[in-house]
Amino acid sequence: MVKRKAIVIGSGFGGLAAAIRLQAAGFQTELFEQRDKPGGRAYMYEDQGYRFDAGPTVVTVPQCLEELFELAGRKMEDYIELIPIHPFYRLFWEDGDTFDYDNNEEALHAEMRKRNPDDVAGYQEFLRYAEDVYQEGYVKLGQVPFLRFWDMVKVSPQLLRLNAHRPVYSTISRYIKDERTRQALSFNSLLIGGNPFEISSIYTLIHPLEKKFGVHFPKGGTHALVMALVKLFEEIGGRMHVNRGVTSIVTKDNRVTGVQVVGDSTPIPADLVVSNADVFHTYDKLLASNTSAQKKADRMSRQDFSMSLFVIYFGCNKRFEKLTHHNIMFGRRYKGLLDDIFKTGKLADDFSLYVHAPGETDDSLAPPGHASYYVLAPVPNMKISSVDWKDEAPIFADKILNYLEKHYMPGLRESIQVQRLFTPKDFETELNALHGAAFSLTPTLRQSAYFRVHNRDSAIEGMYFVGAGTHPGAGIPGVIGSAKATCSVIEEDFAVPAVARPFSPTMQGVEA
Repeated sequence: MVKRKAIVIGSGFGGLAAAIRLQAAGFQTELFEQRDKPGGRAYMYEDQGYRFDAGPTVVTVPQCLEELFELAGRKMEDYIELIPIHPFYRLFWEDGDTFDYDNNEEALHAEMRKRNPDDVAGYQEFLRYAEDVYQEGYVKLGQVPFLRFWDMVKVSPQLLRLNAHRPVYSTISRYIKDERTRQALSFNSLLIGGNPFEISSIYTLIHPLEKKFGVHFPKGGTHALVMALVKLFEEIGGRMHVNRGVTSIVTKDNRVTGVQVVGDSTPIPADLVVSNADVFHTYDKLLASNTSAQKKADRMSRQDFSMSLFVIYFGCNKRFEKLTHHNIMFGRRYKGLLDDIFKTGKLADDFSLYVHAPGETDDSLAPPGHASYYVLAPVPNMKISSVDWKDEAPIFADKILNYLEKHYMPGLRESIQVQRLFTPKDFETELNALHGAAFSLTPTLRQSAYFRVHNRDSAIEGMYFVGAGTHPGAGIPGVIGSAKATCSVIEEDFAVPAVARPFSPTMQGVEA
């Protein structure tokens, strides 16, 4: 029997998860990546023996990854080692105060107690609330599609009961009195592109999610996890192509018929296409000849997009004793700085920073005695900001490195051996992200679930989406969850049997 043909565009975690699921379900699946390595935002840079994960570094909910291997009758531990990280994050303030944020209950209570003893009891109340949110928002809804308005209506009573209209920060403030503990419990909204003063309290589920499953790092870097998924995909018969970007999705009578790929004169036929590319880019550019898609692109262009990021990757001939694996440096302002990033578009002179120091866990990412780092600063996207990043990038990088050297990393500047910058403009040009938005649409309540780009297009038959721009949103568990939601719809649309078909494992190299 001839297998149905599926094409996946983009090899980020969402695209890889979808490709594995489709291949495991019996589709002949090909995955096309425009860059020279798989991974999308989870790319890797290499320079003089230093290796830098380009994007996501926080791995939670290993079970969602394990499930992908189990679909193929494999065990994840045979492909990749996930190392537990403790503390989850070390939080810093300029006056020397630190807060080790972890799932060790006694240690976490001690951090809160030294700031405000009453917050320990308040935290217990918050945890009960957040656990309820986790059950409703992640367990029940995080991996199911919202394709009809009725899907949203059905969950509205739960959302109302949980006060989902209330922002993350104000929800936490009902339970916690100390300002720095409030920051410690709300900053992780930024890891999915949301302003804690604006996005729904549904995203307080991140705290119990981390508490239950921990924070992990793949040995060899996040990109090693990417390559483990690529290996799995190929072993079960999938075909991976790099340096072969899709230039258009071909449709006829509002039905997908294939894709046009760089280097091919004729379209590659397909029964369905799953796009892990930026959702606006998919509608606006890849579906440029489809009238329905252009209308959606026009509507989407008027929506709110996440902040962007400014990233400095740097390799040093030393390590810095204050740092742990994941480090958050809060600046003088919290809400004011976030207002500049999300509302005014001002490139502020003060910072809140994330420093990734993987050498604290895995010393294989740099030459012996050296260490790889990256520092990430949330910045306004290019829709609300007029910064010329070509001119501003080196100036802004100097400000950040000088700041780190002054407060947290003494001797930093003279220790740097290699350095690379990635700006909002790079998000736009290299990743096709509209306005350089690092996380696609902002995850506000009116841009979540049914109100986000649907996992299946409502007008173009055979067109599906995975990744940060569709439900449930950004973050590794989010985009892998989007693949599960999307593939459940595909299997229903194509009447795939509930039990996956057997495999004929093959080994096929990544095709360039």
